[in-house]
Amino acid sequence: MTKNEVNRALAAENYKLPIVFLAVCSLVACHRPKEQPIRMNQVGFAPLQEMTATIDVDSLNAAPYEVFILNAAGDTVWRGVASATMANPVSGKTCQIVDFSALDSVGEYTLIIPSLSAAAHFIIKDRPYKELTRKALRAFYYQRASMDIVEPYAEGYARKAGHPDDHVLVHASAATDERPEGTVISSPGGWYDAGDYNKYIVNSGYTMGVWLMAYEMNKAYFDTLNLNIPESTTGNPSPVTPHVPDMLAEAMYNIRWMMTMQDLDGGVYHKLTTPNFEKFIRPDQCKQQRYVVLKTTAATLDFAATMALAARVYAPYDPDFCAQAKEAAEMAFAWALEHPDIYYNQPALNEQFTPAINTGAYDDFDVHDEFYWAAIELALLTGENAYKMVATDHAKAIAEANGQYTPAVWGNVAELGYLELLMHYDEINNQQSTIKDLTTALLDYLQPFLDKVENSVFRSPYGNEESDFFWGCNSEGCCWRGIECLYAYRLTGEHKYLVNAERCLNYILGQNSTGYCFVTGFGSHPSSHPHHRLSYSHPKGTHPGFLAGGPNPARQDAETDGVKYPKNVTADESYLDKQPSYATNEVTINWNVTLFALTAGIDALE
Repeated sequence: MTKNEVNRALAAENYKLPIVFLAVCSLVACHRPKEQPIRMNQVGFAPLQEMTATIDVDSLNAAPYEVFILNAAGDTVWRGVASATMANPVSGKTCQIVDFSALDSVGEYTLIIPSLSAAAHFIIKDRPYKELTRKALRAFYYQRASMDIVEPYAEGYARKAGHPDDHVLVHASAATDERPEGTVISSPGGWYDAGDYNKYIVNSGYTMGVWLMAYEMNKAYFDTLNLNIPESTTGNPSPVTPHVPDMLAEAMYNIRWMMTMQDLDGGVYHKLTTPNFEKFIRPDQCKQQRYVVLKTTAATLDFAATMALAARVYAPYDPDFCAQAKEAAEMAFAWALEHPDIYYNQPALNEQFTPAINTGAYDDFDVHDEFYWAAIELALLTGENAYKMVATDHAKAIAEANGQYTPAVWGNVAELGYLELLMHYDEINNQQSTIKDLTTALLDYLQPFLDKVENSVFRSPYGNEESDFFWGCNSEGCCWRGIECLYAYRLTGEHKYLVNAERCLNYILGQNSTGYCFVTGFGSHPSSHPHHRLSYSHPKGTHPGFLAGGPNPARQDAETDGVKYPKNVTADESYLDKQPSYATNEVTINWNVTLFALTAGIDALE
């Protein structure tokens, strides 16, 4: 249709196209998320991707809206009608869905709903998530401790180094004869864990597991991704470390730090931390003494798994490092076998030792899953039957304790072992029956979520129950479910799994109850005020590429100064884009790794 034809079609509604264009352009620019009735992916679609948008309506009896899509020249290229009105099962609010998947040409478009005076811009392009993947990875460069962040690599976010960590004290809880309390060790490098400035082995181990597994799944994609970091080889005429892909070079900055956290006997310190969280100041302004605290079984096993996995992945690039990593992994696993139940219990430690430590606990009182993951990684690395036997023993314990397939989070890493086994089953002999059982378990676990999609107001396998919303749900719920769908797609070739991975990403990028794109610096309504000391203290403000935690009706931060949630807000809207809201708006390395694992996994397949 031409502009004149659209004008005639809209005349009955008393609209004229120039007025419509002025109105909708203004709406797109000024709407706050909850005022924008069109909820959709704000970053972009691939040409053959399913494309839908969710429209807020006032009444369950509302007639389906007529929808127009115009191209950049102002010509109507699609016209259709939204679905019948549906009720959101979480909030009870009413919505309609418009499906414009038939539109498959690359370009810039505007979706218009004349009767609502509403519009939303979107794009269709090849590899629509490449820049998002790049920025989500570059977020880790900004998280680097112990080094200046400088141009041209800073891309506008230069800052001075903080926390050299070359004078770290052994805390009383971690003291040994070889390293008594107060011993000075050096443990520089690594990434700040989250919105705070501490470094935690348990969370780093999980993050590195997802990171390196994502690389193995999409090597060709990541090998050509230029991150513009000091170690860059991709597109850099004078590479510092030849041949190593940028994505692996960035990971190595954290892996090298993790290696400094291993004690002489093979055990690994739980965390490197200040006694209390720093204020919202620049890292170079921080003055608190730093400590390494208690060697724990969980930290040691996460370390063992990480080092064994790294020894495999980096084999083509750095044989000396790989030999070192293998030795470190085997020492750590041996220590864990001798110390199978040393758990991190911060209140109990603070009753026994000084100074008291009041930072992130990452406590975990069941380590069968850590034993399983570490044993699988060591079995893949060495081929030794002893590790296979340990994995089998702990798999039985996990099945007895949990009874069902559970998604991977930092405190339950068994699924990382499951997925590694599924992707490398031919490298571990006599595992065919286990592979079949694990594949069935994964697909059975996903099916109930997929069954709900047709009745979902966001056309997503996520966000349809109140239990979907908790601290970090954007990552541990939504992104991770999308990653599981990508693994299911690799295992079965069934297109429905790829489609549902894309739907999970659509949810993160704007097709959700809040109307936010939950990634800083992306979309028309991005999360913009994260609980993140680096962003808060930087003159330029919020760093791009970070995933916010997401709606959390538990609101653990409700009594915090500056945190005021709207009254009567539902679970799926219990999100506050304000810096003090650590329960909904913090950023963390373990959440960001799931973001880029999902975006890259989809992009690589498009």
